[in-house]
Amino acid sequence: MDESLLEIREYDGEGYKALVDYEQWRVAILRYLDELQPDRIDTMERHTETDEVFVLLRGQGILLMGGNEVRVNGIYPQFMEHGKIYNVKCNTWHTIILNRDTSVLLVENRDTGRHNSEYTSLTKEQRHSILEIAQHIITSGNGVVSLKPVSPSSS
Repeated sequence: MDESLLEIREYDGEGYKALVDYEQWRVAILRYLDELQPDRIDTMERHTETDEVFVLLRGQGILLMGGNEVRVNGIYPQFMEHGKIYNVKCNTWHTIILNRDTSVLLVENRDTGRHNSEYTSLTKEQRHSILEIAQHIITSGNGVVSLKPVSPSSS
């Protein structure tokens, strides 16, 4: 297909990969990263000039929200469902837990990066909350990870 008519992009690697940039917006794919495993998550980020949209395409994921105060004020899990649009609002602390086969579509401003994002370290108690949330992840005998619902009040 002539790319002046239609661009087709895919990504099967690990981590984050921007696939389409156009004027003010970007579409990317986020896939498994060791750093996004519950026992490795020690920071949250927030974007100061844009919302960020997440759409679960494949696998399973949990968005972890930390409020929109100066510091993270709790850990609030949102178990993701395929095809639903999750719009993380500007200035909201967030991170995500992904399993190995997960693929998440991201839409954000094209210039989103370190210059207009903030990062904060999580406290020991907040990291413990993430591990408690992760206890609701059940691994079946075939290595497929499934998520068992947990109340958002378990922060």
